[in-house]
Parts: sequence; C-alpha cells; structure tokens
Amino acid sequence: MRPIVMTLLLGTATLSAETINFDSSAAGSAPDGWSLALTLTMTHDGGAPKWETLKDSTAPSSPNVLAQTSNDPTNGRFPLAIFDAVTTASGKVSVKFRPISGEVDQAGGLVWRYKDKNNYYVVRANALENNVVLYKVEGGKRSSLAREGAAAKTYGVKHRIPSGAWSTLGVAFDGSLFTVYFDGKKLYEVEDNTFSEAGKVGIWTKADSVTNFDDFQVSVK
Repeated sequence: MRPIVMTLLLGTATLSAETINFDSSAAGSAPDGWSLALTLTMTHDGGAPKWETLKDSTAPSSPNVLAQTSNDPTNGRFPLAIFDAVTTASGKVSVKFRPISGEVDQAGGLVWRYKDKNNYYVVRANALENNVVLYKVEGGKRSSLAREGAAAKTYGVKHRIPSGAWSTLGVAFDGSLFTVYFDGKKLYEVEDNTFSEAGKVGIWTKADSVTNFDDFQVSVK
C-alpha cells in the first residue's frame, strides 16, 4: 500500500500529509500497516470486527475502499482500524466515508491520540441520527464532549449525514483544541486536555454500522 505524500499549508504551519486510498491492498483482507482493535463498553460484549479491502465502483479513488462489514448490533461495540505509521500530538486527519447499512447505527468516525483500545479521542458522523459528535474514550468509558460556547451536556451538532453517499469528515488537533470539519467546512470546536501526549490515528465505527472508507489523510506538524 503506497501512500500519496504531499505538503499542505495550514495557517503558518507546514504539514507533511499522507493519503491512503487502499488501491494497492489485497481484496478481502485488511491493509498492511493497520492494526485492528475493538472497544467494548457497557456490557463488555460483542463480536469481532471485520475490516476488509473491497471494490466499490462509487469510490472517490476507485477501485478499492476499506470497509467494516461486520453487523453485530451490540450497542457498546466500537470497531477500530489504527494506522500504525503515524504517532503525533498535533495535526489533522480526514476520511471519506459512505454509510452502507445498520439499524442501530450508520456511523463513520476518526480517532486521534490513540493510546490503546480504551483510551483515545473520536469524532463520528451518524446517518441515522444526522449529527456529528466528538467523544473521549477514557478507561473504556465513552463520554461526549460539548462544543465551545455550548452548555456542558450539549450533544454535538445536528447535521445531515447522507446514507449511501460519500461525505468527508475531518478533525484538526493542537494542544487542547480540536476543530471538526464536515465536507471541508468547519462545524465546531471542542477543548479538552484529557489526552495531551502523542498517539496514533485511525478509523472507527459503531455497533452494526457497515461503512466504506476511502482517501484517509493524515497531516502532521
């Protein structure tokens, strides 16, 4: 799997960026350079995730996508695919995703400052709820984080998330400030200092979400 390497400008900082499109990965298997994990909260129950490279004629960078295809409906079950090549405290990650199916959830998410399967940040977009929410997972417990300027228990933001269509989710992180983007437009900011050290980045789903992913991009300061 060869990443596309480019240089981006974000404000006054120059970022080194890699884009992974999964096109050189073998069909039916998880791509090289990614570690698979599963977070289990609540009942600590749920079946294993299934991440595999598939062909998708609608893919933004055809022919291949990375898909999470298991459809276990356990609510507190979060499949993870972690990109092993990057460990960073500051940068930006984005991914194009297409929710395929799911009765409990139709979600796609991004992970950063990942220490292990029980400690990381994640922002996710859900096509059944039509919202974008940022969480921390600390000690295996998931808690939503309110956006800047909102009441403490405010749950993300409402936003249309189309099922069966491609969208782009992104997050920039620097210090305690996280900025969430959807289809290239800024949605909101969150401040939190639970995890300040460098960690890995990756992709996330929930419960029975069957979701395709393409053009995973990570930019590091």
